[in-house]
Amino acid sequence: MEIVTLKDIAKALNLSTSTVSRALRDSYEINPVTKKMVVDYAEKVNYRPNPIALSLKENKSRSIGVIVPEIANNFFSQAINGIEDEAYKRGYHVVIFQSHESLEREISNVSHLYARKVDGLVISLSGATTDVSHISKYGHENFPVVYFDRVPEIEDVHKVQADNFGGAYDATTFLINSGKLNIAHITSPPTLSITRERLAGYRKALEDNGIAYNEDIVRFCRFDPEEAIDVIDDLIINHNPDSFFTCSDRLAINTYQAFQARYADVNDQFLFFGFTNLNVAHLFKPPIHTVVQPAYEIGLEAVKILLDDIEKPKKRVGFENKILKTEINVK
Repeated sequence: MEIVTLKDIAKALNLSTSTVSRALRDSYEINPVTKKMVVDYAEKVNYRPNPIALSLKENKSRSIGVIVPEIANNFFSQAINGIEDEAYKRGYHVVIFQSHESLEREISNVSHLYARKVDGLVISLSGATTDVSHISKYGHENFPVVYFDRVPEIEDVHKVQADNFGGAYDATTFLINSGKLNIAHITSPPTLSITRERLAGYRKALEDNGIAYNEDIVRFCRFDPEEAIDVIDDLIINHNPDSFFTCSDRLAINTYQAFQARYADVNDQFLFFGFTNLNVAHLFKPPIHTVVQPAYEIGLEAVKILLDDIEKPKKRVGFENKILKTEINVK
């Protein structure tokens, strides 16, 4: 099949190449009748813009980078869906990398994406990241960045995240109202923003209900299933919790599996609540109640901010910090 060019369309419609180009870009300079004629003909002949020619003309790659800790995680896969849908709609390709919770890999990923000349970056930080100098050093090079979910504690960056405090507060309050007074909180590394915000919501709910905070039943974990077994053993044997509130998809699964494997005979006494977007949580017995984050919308909002920065850099005033509401899903 021959590739149709702008010149071919212009010749067929007896128009100038520049008129065809502006019509396909929906320019206000072209009248609606001409614009429709050009668009209809372009669709008829299956015209596709040449991405290399476009990138040379616009000095843009028409691609963006995305870095997440792992794709095999319901939250991140849903967020990526939102990112890709909006990017595709606006004519951009998405290049996705995983950090696998490694700062070294995150640094390498950012460097590689910058070298590939992507137009900007959407990133959720690794569990080992304590500062973002390896990212912010590219700021002077007109390389916009939007952080989502796991974000840095600095002001002059774009951030999009769930209401981590509110979601944790609601989950803990539900457990308390269900008669649970010794709620173990199993959470992610303290370096992460989500860890601190969800811990704060948990503590506030305890305080508001007159329950003393007990640091012995709060555990900061990585994402190793073996570690979950050790944590569950210590909590059950030495601290007698009556419920568990976990901070993420992986922690919820690891904790639940460890509990079921060793303490299934007493599982009716416990309630589980996870800050997770697991869509099969209701199939567990007992079920895992969940704080559901608007993951798709978080990805969508993050990439909208990024693409607006790429396309209209001079119109942005300050930095955006968007916090989207969570919901609790009780089975």
